Amino acid sequence: MNINLSPFPALTTERLVLQKLSAEDANAILSLRSDDVVNTYLDRAPATSIQDARDFIQKIESTLQNKQGVYWVISLKTNDDLIGTICYYNFDLENSTAEIGYELLPQYHGKGLMQEAIEKVLTHGFEVMQLNSITAFPRMDNESSIKLLKRNGFELGELVEDNYAMYVLRWATG
Repeated sequence: MNINLSPFPALTTERLVLQKLSAEDANAILSLRSDDVVNTYLDRAPATSIQDARDFIQKIESTLQNKQGVYWVISLKTNDDLIGTICYYNFDLENSTAEIGYELLPQYHGKGLMQEAIEKVLTHGFEVMQLNSITAFPRMDNESSIKLLKRNGFELGELVEDNYAMYVLRWATG
């Protein structure tokens, strides 16, 4: 696995810029992580204060410094405002695997933006980071996320818990 985060791997698509999270993103992170729609399918307590957002940003910075994950802010090319995030975490260095996670503010759902972001991040994961496989663990009732994963080649693995299933995408060589 190749985890080179210096310089941070900023990525672009037709409509998006994926870049490093910064302290200036605290208000946007609070908005994203406190949104009821965003949190519907996530197993976490919603952010309730700007300090929660700052603590989260510090956690992500530590994760990056320790090469335990890669976390991109998603913004439109036409506006620097954070509209979502996408990341790799739960690295398994021995097997060259990582888990992918993503979230998007509700007003940007259904516009194909996460499709653009995930395609770029998957390519980066396999071609640059040299991952062998990428996993995702959506809730079984999160139909939109499951459709996104399937559209990008993920296949159903196993039921993990009552409400979660594992989806896996493996690097195909040749």
